[in-house]
Amino acid sequence: MELNIQHTVLDRFLKYVTIDTESDPNSTTFPSTEKQKNLAKVLVEELKNMGIDDAAMDEHGYVYATIPSTTDKEVPVICYCSHMDTSPDCSGAYVKPLVHKNYDGSDIILPDDTNAVIRMVEHPDLKDQMGNDIVTASGTTLLGADNKAGVAEIMDAAHHLINNPSIKHGKIRILFTPDEEIGRGVDHVNMERLGADFGYTVDGEKRGTLEDETFSADMVTITIQGVSIHPGFAKGKLESALKIASDLVAALPKDRLSPETTEGKEGFIHPVTISGAAEEAKIVFIIRDFTEEALHEHESFLKGIMEKALEHYPNSRGIFEVKEQYRNMKVVLDQHPQVVDHALEALRRAGMVPERRSIRGGTDGSRLSFMGLPCPNIFTGEHAFHSREEWVSVQDMEKAVETLIHLAMIWEEKV
Repeated sequence: MELNIQHTVLDRFLKYVTIDTESDPNSTTFPSTEKQKNLAKVLVEELKNMGIDDAAMDEHGYVYATIPSTTDKEVPVICYCSHMDTSPDCSGAYVKPLVHKNYDGSDIILPDDTNAVIRMVEHPDLKDQMGNDIVTASGTTLLGADNKAGVAEIMDAAHHLINNPSIKHGKIRILFTPDEEIGRGVDHVNMERLGADFGYTVDGEKRGTLEDETFSADMVTITIQGVSIHPGFAKGKLESALKIASDLVAALPKDRLSPETTEGKEGFIHPVTISGAAEEAKIVFIIRDFTEEALHEHESFLKGIMEKALEHYPNSRGIFEVKEQYRNMKVVLDQHPQVVDHALEALRRAGMVPERRSIRGGTDGSRLSFMGLPCPNIFTGEHAFHSREEWVSVQDMEKAVETLIHLAMIWEEKV
């Protein structure tokens, strides 16, 4: 079926990325930054202007909305979800998006910092973009395609469906979340209010990809309690927690089990912060792999390193704490194969050869799947996220919009 979409995705995207929505991992509020609600308010207004009367933002900054059913069939309710925040890894303030039309393969030099250059040799997916229009930031900020590309794509799909009621589909719920980038994106989702049976996060990378597997993830905090004493009287007594923590980190493998030495289905142990003083020090690690069994093996290995480091400090002790973060969505999705099958068919109908991938990370969908909403991840076209070299293709965003529309139609057809 020819969709004949009058795309609004680019204009929406260029507007959304100029709204600073950077999240803050050190904040104790939810959302972590109040400014995320600025985008939420814009989205609610735009949804209402489309005719979606129930669009609303709740007290936590979540946006909920409904695209009404256009069929007499009893169709499962599906949800399209994207996050509004951008990563604190790179500034998201004062983003100046630039559209580079008719990309010809040459280097893209970003004008506000000419040391920031997007080169095909470093971004091989650009080989598939010849003749397309590439959107970047200006060189001093990230772009925000992660995940405002997904937000804009859902909004464009909603706009088309609302304005073309002859397209048959069931009820579609829209969910926009804050704080995904700091791991809190679904902490306060009201699942009863959402009222969906199956979901799709729109937060993937390369055109045509569908991700139905993620890392499983734990956080480990090691607290070293040393022996502190005045350094002038410390001989035979001082056991510095900072030195013990340093010994522990230095003992990690140099050729394996780290982000910089692994790929594919290989997991890792990664120290992300170290802080403290002679008396007490803390090291926070993230542990990643695709199975819980492997996670537990990594954690046992790390605990052994801690215990060995402490052997040289008889009066010190270590506290080893594990906190679950998220689990591999594939465990849930394998119980509902139609969720993935329908998405693969939607990709084909939008003219692409589907590619199933595993994510070396997680999405809101990881946790939503275990909260009762089986939720794989559909591509948006975003690349080099969390960096000044972030880019997205206009044509890829339009393909994502087509995919979402076809997907809604497929759920109605398959009932």
